Amino acid sequence: MGKSIDMESLADAVAAYGFAYLITVGDNAQIHTSAVNPVVADAALTIPGTSAHSRANADRNPNISLVWPPTEDGGYSLIVDGEARASTDSSDGALRISPSRAVLHRPAARPGPAHADSTCLSDCVEL
Repeated sequence: MGKSIDMESLADAVAAYGFAYLITVGDNAQIHTSAVNPVVADAALTIPGTSAHSRANADRNPNISLVWPPTEDGGYSLIVDGEARASTDSSDGALRISPSRAVLHRPAARPGPAHADSTCLSDCVEL
C-alpha cells in the first residue's frame, strides 16, 4: 500500500461527485468500464450491485480504478486506485475496494512548484 489516504477527505469528495466509472481488467487484458455509485465506510469503498462481468474481472485481477468525472468544465476528476474483493454477502453483488491511492486530478499546469515526492506533472491533489 502506498501513502495513507485521508478517508474523511475521500468520503467528502465522493459525496460531492455522484456516479463513478469502475474500471476492471478481464481476460486477455480486456478493459471493462461500468457506471457505479460507490459509498465510503469503514476505511473502504463499497460498490453495491455490481455486474457479474465486473465481479468476475475483479476475482481474476483485483486491481481496479474508479474515476469520477469533473462536475464542471476545468474541474478535477477524482481517481481512486485499489484492490477489490467480493462482499462477504455474495448475494448482494457488492465489491469492497481497499484504496491504495486517491487523487483529485485535472490536466492543467500545477500551480506553484511540484512537490518533491510527486510524479504528477498536472494539477494533482493527493487525498
